[in-house]
Amino acid sequence: MGKTLFDKVWDSHVVSQIEGGPSVLYIDRHLVHEVTSPQAFAGLDRRGISVFRPQNTVATPDHNVPTVNQDLTIQDKLSRMQVEKLKENTKKHGINHYGLNHPYQGIVHVIGPELGLTQPGMTIVCGDSHTSTHGAFGCVAFGIGTSEVEMVLATQCILQPKPKRMRITVDGKLKKGVGAKDIILYIISKISASGATGYFVEYAGSAIRNLSMEGRMTICNMSIEMGARGGHIAPDATTFEYIKGREFAPKGDEWEKKLAYWKNLFTDDDAVFDLELNYDAADIEPMITYGTNPGMGVGITGSIPKLDEIEESTKASFMKSMKYMDFEAGSNILGKTVDYVFVGSCTNGRIEDLRAFAKFVEGKKKADNIVAWIVPGSRQVEAQAKAEGLDKVLEAAGFVLRQPGCSACLAMNDDKIPEGNYAVSTSNRNFEGRQGPGARTMLASPITAAAAAITGKVTDPREFL
Repeated sequence: MGKTLFDKVWDSHVVSQIEGGPSVLYIDRHLVHEVTSPQAFAGLDRRGISVFRPQNTVATPDHNVPTVNQDLTIQDKLSRMQVEKLKENTKKHGINHYGLNHPYQGIVHVIGPELGLTQPGMTIVCGDSHTSTHGAFGCVAFGIGTSEVEMVLATQCILQPKPKRMRITVDGKLKKGVGAKDIILYIISKISASGATGYFVEYAGSAIRNLSMEGRMTICNMSIEMGARGGHIAPDATTFEYIKGREFAPKGDEWEKKLAYWKNLFTDDDAVFDLELNYDAADIEPMITYGTNPGMGVGITGSIPKLDEIEESTKASFMKSMKYMDFEAGSNILGKTVDYVFVGSCTNGRIEDLRAFAKFVEGKKKADNIVAWIVPGSRQVEAQAKAEGLDKVLEAAGFVLRQPGCSACLAMNDDKIPEGNYAVSTSNRNFEGRQGPGARTMLASPITAAAAAITGKVTDPREFL
């Protein structure tokens, strides 16, 4: 019987198998940031050991960094301490560190792919749940806890149980105004925020194949939001073209050697998955969330479910969510007043996302009631946006391009949505307090966010296309 893509990558990285237990899995690339690494490095110091293979680890600050005045001292004491500690620890252990104002600095899941550090067939981990982003390149990539960060630093391996395999196929042509973010929000709305628990998901089908690498990264990024251990897409010509020529991508003969291997990274025709799901791209419209988990989503012209449409076992949490959001069951999302718009994060902070937003708002003006934070995912994205004149387009429409960082995705920095305010956000989570204490988040695509920024309310972007 044939193998799935997941099995091919996983099995080739198993150092040893504990009978009846987890695998000892070798890790090709370890990404670290300032939040989940200090305790891990402290653990190494207590044991008097060094990082086993520092060349396999790359570090950058992203969660706690401000997105304005990055040339100045960070004002928040805890944030400043964590960023400085990352610099100190990486220097001590000989790890590549791209600190604030370095041309390679940015959100860890943005800089990995854009620098060519993320390559097909790799195992990649980071102390961050959205490490699944890198699966867009045919990797087995997943988030780990702080104690596991220490384990990988010390051994370049991790103890990990092997997940079950799921394939989600999306075939057909997407409608006007529908993109990768809408695809993944649609899937999560269908299977729930826990529907893929225990699985590693492979995305397939013509609608997935026709996505850019940026779109594929958006899809894989949010795999974790339906409970999956991770998600990936088999590499193809689109993947190889994206990687070629990047800073740390293979060159010359090494490129040809790697390419030959990468072309074998696909699921065999006779491979069997534990679960298969199929969707028609034509059924998807621009999506938006109405609740407090990413599974509570609906097409933008649809309505919040009525109470009698909710399963009895989830009614209590549904009603709690409605109270938090101050929404009513059965009501429409379209036309709801918005206070903030956030474009950025490891989900939608790439150049393609900024281009889409800028193209939409060009020649228009930001609504007076909107506070907008447009945040590039990295220094390279910021530089490219400026080189293409996107910053000027944004300025003419009343927006400002900020500096790179995680920003309002998780409010661990200065970018917090005030209590009771509504934000249309291109990030990945809408949990209670995720974007600030009492903040109310509606997840959407960059162009749906752009429509809200222009009109001051939840708006179907197709009205402008």
